[in-house]
Amino acid sequence: MELSKKLRLTGSSMIPRICVVGAGIAGLRCADVLLQHGFKVTILEARDRIGGRLHQTKLPSGQLVDLGPNWIHGTEHNPILDLAKETDTPCHTWEGRFNVFDEAGHELKNGKELSEAMWGIVLQAFKHSTENASTIDPKESLHDFFAEKVKEVFPDAASHEQQRKLVMQMSEMWGTFVGSPVQRQSLKYFWLEECIEGENLFCAGTYKKILDHIAKPALANADVRLSTRVRSIDTSADTVKVFTDDGNEFHFDEVIVTTPLGWLKRNKEAFVPSLPPRFAQAIDAIGYGCLEKVYITFPRAFWLEDSIPSEEQTFTGFTQWLSPMHAPDTNPQRWGQESVDMSTLPESCSHPTLLFYIFGDQSISLSKELAALPSQEARTAHLVNFFKPYYSLLPHYVDGSKDCTPASCLATSWVTDELAGYGSYSNFQVGLQEGDKDIEIMREGLPGRNLWFAGEHTAPFVALGTVTGAYWSGEAVAKRIADAYGKGNL
Repeated sequence: MELSKKLRLTGSSMIPRICVVGAGIAGLRCADVLLQHGFKVTILEARDRIGGRLHQTKLPSGQLVDLGPNWIHGTEHNPILDLAKETDTPCHTWEGRFNVFDEAGHELKNGKELSEAMWGIVLQAFKHSTENASTIDPKESLHDFFAEKVKEVFPDAASHEQQRKLVMQMSEMWGTFVGSPVQRQSLKYFWLEECIEGENLFCAGTYKKILDHIAKPALANADVRLSTRVRSIDTSADTVKVFTDDGNEFHFDEVIVTTPLGWLKRNKEAFVPSLPPRFAQAIDAIGYGCLEKVYITFPRAFWLEDSIPSEEQTFTGFTQWLSPMHAPDTNPQRWGQESVDMSTLPESCSHPTLLFYIFGDQSISLSKELAALPSQEARTAHLVNFFKPYYSLLPHYVDGSKDCTPASCLATSWVTDELAGYGSYSNFQVGLQEGDKDIEIMREGLPGRNLWFAGEHTAPFVALGTVTGAYWSGEAVAKRIADAYGKGNL
């Protein structure tokens, strides 16, 4: 039924029944706005909890940590930052503090200079992509751009060969932002990776209170059904039929699908009739990264100097190990490593933990290795064996010391999570032909079939792949449905 026809039927006493598939941030915000406009809302969530990829757990120490997003991207007019303030959730920035080890395991004294050069090229790439997207070859990668520009930053002479090499190795860590290697990052659509203006803030207090705040209206006023997996959605009649794995059949006036892009890629057959070819093509075209986190907790933060204040510490914030050669047995591929120091978070949130970010093939490999092990003890031993060559290079490390021996290890495994779509969040990879159009098609949804889509993959361009983007996308779809039923004004 066309939306204009629905609008003419709003005089009916029937309250429109809306289904939201998925209780992540997009689904919860969507439900909140729909409820404000007087709709009857049902949320069907396959997991036994809310939050989707926004999820926390406690370390053995009792410290709460995020398994999904850690960051609030941008500070200008960001509703998630507003909610962090409203819920008294501490945020943190390390103000560019970082240390870098070269491939031989030696600390770089000129790491700051090289990092500034690397970020300078990133900014050039954003500008180039923004201004020339229509003419850039889809096969060109961010890595290709780096290889060209690093020769301009460090002129092609023997004396600069080492600097060029190090900057190229630093560029590999772009994968910790998007979940896929820099060689896979589309240059043509690199502009889609630009975020809201302002700093990126670490959500030091975790997203727990923010999630609870967003979820509160839906939990109070919607029909929330956990452990209810949707098997198929039939839009062939005036009302939409939703079938679940437990054999139930539901009827709704509208359905909003907020499942992850990775899930959509593998479950397009869940839609009856089939999705239009161009819509299915859009789902297939946008990339899906696999970023994982490994929390390694120690009895104390041995890398800090006890006698000096945190603002004067040298090893706080980020540490990078570039293309390491010194761990051939555990890391023959020489995957770069990056960690961030949890011990220098605000006092109420700090704990002696290094948070490592891994991505791409390393995420897949390590997750599979851990899944094959029989116990948590075996998984911890495996993680210690893998990451010891890196944290053992930090100041004051003494092999065999209790303070330098991990008390616990925790690794995420989104890449093996079916409901997360075997990955983390959307990105834009080489070969992408019409990335902006693909996003717009998914964002538009199929309103003529009473079928809508929301999630970080349908967000405004400035917030794709972020919690803010998921929040905005759910809000936007709810407002469009309210407008369609003549309920646009509260």
